Amino acid sequence: MIILPAIDIKDGNCVRLYKGDFSTTEKVADNYMETAKSFEESGAKWIHMVDLDGAKSGKPVNNDIFIDVAKKTNLKVELGGGIRTLDTIEYYIQNGISRVILGSVALKNPQIVKDAVREYGDRIAVGIDALNGMVAVEGWLDGSEVSYISLAKEMVSIGVKYIIFTDISKDGTLEGVNLEQLNALNEAVDCNIIASGGVRNIDDIKKCMELKLYGTICGKSIYKGTLNLKEAINVSGR
Repeated sequence: MIILPAIDIKDGNCVRLYKGDFSTTEKVADNYMETAKSFEESGAKWIHMVDLDGAKSGKPVNNDIFIDVAKKTNLKVELGGGIRTLDTIEYYIQNGISRVILGSVALKNPQIVKDAVREYGDRIAVGIDALNGMVAVEGWLDGSEVSYISLAKEMVSIGVKYIIFTDISKDGTLEGVNLEQLNALNEAVDCNIIASGGVRNIDDIKKCMELKLYGTICGKSIYKGTLNLKEAINVSGR
C-alpha cells in the first residue's frame, strides 16, 4: 500500500482544516518545500497536494507551489482542488504533475472526466468526498443527493482507475478512517482506492492494509506527531 503524505495549501500556506471547515484553518508548517523534502527524506514516493483556494473558487490559485514541488523534488505529485477544465488538466500534466484529481466536476460534468481519462488514462483520479454517505462538492460547501457508491460506479464505468475517498466527518479529526465505508466502496468497484481523512496512527495504516487498499493519505497525523511517516512507509511497504 502506498503512503501519500499531504500538504494542503491556502493563501500560500501549509494548512489543515477540521472536517473541511474553512473557518478552522490551522497553519501546520512554515515552508511547503522544506515540508515536501522532509517527506521525501522519510522515504515517500508520492505526495498528495490540495489547492484549497482553488477548490473554493473553482480554478487554480496556488499552482506555482505545486509545480515547484514537482520540479524540485523527486516526489510524484497527486493534485486536487479547482481542476474543472481539460485545459487546467493539460496545464498541470505538462508542468510535471503526476496525477490530477477531479472532484466537483465528476458530479457536475462527468463528460470532462470521460474526456480526461480518454486523453490521460491513469493520470486521472476522482476525488469523492462524502458526508453521511452523500457526495459533497465545491470545496465541501455544497451537498448532494448522490451516494458515494453510485458516483464511484459511474466513474469506474467511464474508465477511472483511481478513486480517493474522504469521509468529511473524519477529515482532520485524528479519529481514525471510516473503515466501513471504505470497505463497502472497495467491494463495490474494481479500481484503486485511496483512503483519506481521519488517519491517527500506525494502527489506521494497518487497518487500511487489511482492506487491501491501494493507498492512504496522511496529513494532520504527521504534523501532530501521532504518526511517524517513515514507520508508516516501512510498514506499508512503499
